[in-house]
Amino acid sequence: MNKSGLIVYTKELLDERMQVAWAAMEAAQESANDQSKSSMGDKYETSRSMGQLDRSMHARQYEQIRQERFLLDRITGNESSGRSAIGSLLETTAGWFFISVSLGVIKFEDETVIVVSSSSPVGISLLGKEKGSVFRFQNKDQKILSVS
Repeated sequence: MNKSGLIVYTKELLDERMQVAWAAMEAAQESANDQSKSSMGDKYETSRSMGQLDRSMHARQYEQIRQERFLLDRITGNESSGRSAIGSLLETTAGWFFISVSLGVIKFEDETVIVVSSSSPVGISLLGKEKGSVFRFQNKDQKILSVS
């Protein structure tokens, strides 16, 4: 599997998510700003408040994705010490795992890759492992076939 290509692809996925979060944040802000004051002042304040809450939620999502993108930028694709770490691509009996950011299951080069954060339960169980090591995934013991 082309690890460098996978890194580029995951960056593109995060960039798309950042754009979606930014657009949603701006739409929520516009909605809050566009609320016209009516004779029912409480309704206006409630709508404006809800718009601000939506904007804050999308701003948090945007910031989280931005931080994940920053982490991904630090992965060069050359990480390979024989032991898994952040940036490692592992082939296992359960499929491909890429330890980087939390994206979940993606399709890349006609393969299914599980992109996991190093702080997720499966990410933690994969860290520091080498070829031939066993880890637990979905209540089954799985074997690491390769680490790159």
